Amino acid sequence: MLAPVRSLFMPAVLLVMIFLFSCQTTKSIGTTIAPKKEPKVALVLGGGSSKGFAHVGVIRVLEQEKIPVDMIVGTSVGSLIGSIYASNPDGFQLEWLAFKIEKSDILDFSIVYSKMGPVQGAKLESFVERNVAAKRIEDTKIPFFPVATDLNTGETVILEKGSVARAVHASCAIPGIFAPVTFDKRMLVDGGVTDNVACDIARKKGADIIIGVSLQKDVKNYQIDSAIDVIAQAVNIMAREASRPKLECADVIIEPDVHGVPLFDFGQKKLMMEEGIKATRQAVPKIKELLAKFR
Repeated sequence: MLAPVRSLFMPAVLLVMIFLFSCQTTKSIGTTIAPKKEPKVALVLGGGSSKGFAHVGVIRVLEQEKIPVDMIVGTSVGSLIGSIYASNPDGFQLEWLAFKIEKSDILDFSIVYSKMGPVQGAKLESFVERNVAAKRIEDTKIPFFPVATDLNTGETVILEKGSVARAVHASCAIPGIFAPVTFDKRMLVDGGVTDNVACDIARKKGADIIIGVSLQKDVKNYQIDSAIDVIAQAVNIMAREASRPKLECADVIIEPDVHGVPLFDFGQKKLMMEEGIKATRQAVPKIKELLAKFR
């Protein structure tokens, strides 16, 4: 009697073992097949001329906190700082170079050739050529998207290929101060005219987390004494208004307190960097919280 019972029992045990093993295997496969992806983080650097030294402080803190930067979108001075860092992602080198920049390095006022603007921009291009390792936009180590404005059509233009130096020049060409720049058969001026903190562009380029840095938190200025001051203040107001709807695309907005600094005041670099550091430290918890959601 034992033999028939055993013969019936063994196949049943075998079937149960196969079933249990298959469930465990399925569960194991299920936990390893769908790892969460690493988020693509975009750093969007806005315009603001000499206030742009605050961007250096922002980048210092992001590096210290090991917050990744997978894409940089830059407008005006944001494109200058962005080009340096995108080409060589080293905050220490960026800071060292920023402290060396003087007004005479990037401004070449000319009375003779001032029909379209008193600053020709040749010095700015030369500075970028000497100090930015990548010569072409498509060769930067971090994907880099400088932003300009087409003066003829009013379109926002993303410069994705070609000379880094020429693209930065175009992005920084403040209307009425810099002469417009010819780039890829377009007449371009400062990107801040249409998209000063171009978070919308970062989203279009596939960013999951967008950190926008705005230098127009407070545009009040009661020291307007020259035609240049008038243009500068008008540009600041215009840039702030242009950036408001675009900032809605940002996940984190960093706004250093840089009010009251004149357009070309290069004597307050340290203060600007400190304000960038301070504002970014306040934003770090939120950035890390967003990163954690992808892990």
